[in-house]
Amino acid sequence: MTVLYAPRHAVLAREAAAQARTPVPLPGLGPAAAADSTVIVLAPNPAAFSAATGGQVPEWAGGVAIPHLRRIVIPAYPLPGVDRRQADAILRHELVHLALHERLPRIPRWFDEGYAEVASGSWDASEAWALRLAFLTGRAPPLDSLALDWPTDAADARLAYLLSATAVDHLRRRTGERGFALLLRNWQASGSLESSIRTTFGMTSAQLEDEWAADVRSRYGWLSLAASMGFVWALALVLALVAWIPRRMRNRARVAEMEKEYRMLPPPRADWDTVDYPIAFAHDEK
Repeated sequence: MTVLYAPRHAVLAREAAAQARTPVPLPGLGPAAAADSTVIVLAPNPAAFSAATGGQVPEWAGGVAIPHLRRIVIPAYPLPGVDRRQADAILRHELVHLALHERLPRIPRWFDEGYAEVASGSWDASEAWALRLAFLTGRAPPLDSLALDWPTDAADARLAYLLSATAVDHLRRRTGERGFALLLRNWQASGSLESSIRTTFGMTSAQLEDEWAADVRSRYGWLSLAASMGFVWALALVLALVAWIPRRMRNRARVAEMEKEYRMLPPPRADWDTVDYPIAFAHDEK
């Protein structure tokens, strides 16, 4: 395994090499580390990144895997909004791509990206809020096909990654880890995902797509949002604010009116503090 880097990135290169040698658990396939022929390029600047990837990668890309060259290209320069933990996940994501292409033939884009998201730990169900928001605002890509087009816009691309991850997650949950492993073994034997879906699940890929789309809508659509406790508490907070703000405004207006009336009163007499007022006590003679 080779790591190419600028001298100032020597520490980062050693860390990348150690991470690449560490086996990554691959769902349904078992753990795998980077092959000895793997080349990891730590691009020191955007120009080097573009040159190493052929200049065909969108600007938002955090890393690129080129399976037929067994090459991974990772930016060594800071990326906006990417911390150290996310940078490690990016390298794992690209390592999963290489390992997956060594084990499975003819991998659709949606499965390739979705599997890498799940296996690298980048996919987190807590990110489902982005899918829920996309469904609520009508920004979610159509669910009529798993052959998702990969948009050039960063926000739309992230939705495509999330949706592809939900598709792979659906396959894992459908029959459990053993069923998912059987699907991949049948894929290896037949050389076709379509054939392995028929053999494993007794259904066509079109039927599986319909099932997945219904699952995504039920798990991440607006009904699931309305049923979540987070949504209930958020709604309660909004209603409380709606009731509290007008009341606070009325109270402020009332205080201002009282202050205005107070300023209209005559000033107090200077001798009020020294006047003795007789106090009569009533005694019970009984």
